[in-house]
Amino acid sequence: MDSVRYIGLDVHRDTVSAAVLDKEGKLVMQSVLATIAPAILDFLGGIQGTLQVTFEEGTHSAWLYDLLVRRVARLVVCDPRKNALLKSGNKGDLIDARKLAELLRNHSLSPVYHGENSALDMQHRTRSYTTLTEDTTRVMSRLKALFRSQAIHCPGKKLFRLDYRESYLTQLGSEGLRQRAECLYLELEALHPVRLRAKREMVAECRKHPATKWLQSVPFLGKVRTAVLIGWVQTPHRFRTKRQFWAYCGLALETRDSAEYRVVHGQVQRRSKPVLIRGLNWNHNHDLKNLFKSTATMASVRAGIFREFYLGLLSKGMKPEMARLTLARKIAAITLKIWKEGETFNAEHVKPQAA
Repeated sequence: MDSVRYIGLDVHRDTVSAAVLDKEGKLVMQSVLATIAPAILDFLGGIQGTLQVTFEEGTHSAWLYDLLVRRVARLVVCDPRKNALLKSGNKGDLIDARKLAELLRNHSLSPVYHGENSALDMQHRTRSYTTLTEDTTRVMSRLKALFRSQAIHCPGKKLFRLDYRESYLTQLGSEGLRQRAECLYLELEALHPVRLRAKREMVAECRKHPATKWLQSVPFLGKVRTAVLIGWVQTPHRFRTKRQFWAYCGLALETRDSAEYRVVHGQVQRRSKPVLIRGLNWNHNHDLKNLFKSTATMASVRAGIFREFYLGLLSKGMKPEMARLTLARKIAAITLKIWKEGETFNAEHVKPQAA
């Protein structure tokens, strides 16, 4: 029987530090390689046995995953924020590689999803659109901050319109401020057509995906939101339950509790105190959280089955902000269900049960 080899890779721009452990946890080999495909493949080709490899999510992770996924028995791209062992003791490239290999041997890593090549183009187009949207929002915020710093009233979107631009610029007191504002306006003009192009290409690519017609049947989940959803999630089958999907979308509740049990008359009983809820989970995809919360906000004010669900929550005494959160969780759960089952939206999916 082939022996198992656990390989940890600490990946950097120029070099990759590698450590190899056997099934007993003994260090077999250490090496420093160039961050190029031939060097990495030659190194792995010289190791006998069943290879299990891990490295942390980062800049090179997608490239390295595609390079190794069909060449090793097991490949784990791990979440660096959950590798507490790497933060203790001495720090170094070879040391970190050995710790990663040890965590892999102990099955103590939290994997990050990689795969689904069929949706890879969709993912890249979605990232282009969301990045350009963030850049555009950042420039618009800087423009508003510049005028507000001079106590210039600029509500709404009039500040960004070409026909109002000159009137706002003349209100700035100094030449330096006007030059700053003009540079931001030029940057905004350059970003706008590029963002629209990225949006058109993302929506066009989304039409090729078979799940588009199912997802667009969900009320208020239009073309752009559907494209962003497919681009980030890729496949619904990576989530076994709706709760895992909620956590990925930033809609899961985080609880804190301690001393849950006590002994009463020789019997172990659970305390009746309520579990403390500390808010929503912080480790999530921000674009998807914004997607479902904006969908819930729109659905709560427009006529339809989701507004009826929202009003039903308010009638039970729930606060409006919590009702919108519950509605967002409901929409996310329905979206996952119809995507998995390959069916269109049905009003029967909206049940009065808690989301």
